[in-house]
Amino acid sequence: MAMLTIRNIDEGVKERLRVRAAQNGHSMEEEARIILKRATGGITGKELWDLSRGLFGENKGVSLELPNRDNDRPPVSFE
Repeated sequence: MAMLTIRNIDEGVKERLRVRAAQNGHSMEEEARIILKRATGGITGKELWDLSRGLFGENKGVSLELPNRDNDRPPVSFE
């Protein structure tokens, strides 16, 4: 399992997490794991791709002009 350290949490947020954990019979650490798991929703693969395309797809982002690459330097040779 991975570990995650979160710094600079507002005291009010920490206190609300402590109270919520106590109400649910969990440690603060377990409550945070449950919240993160629910927030991320476990979306993977095609569902994640479809969601991201729906949020940031063709007409929902910014259009950037591609730079001219005609005068790029040749790649470095390591031979």
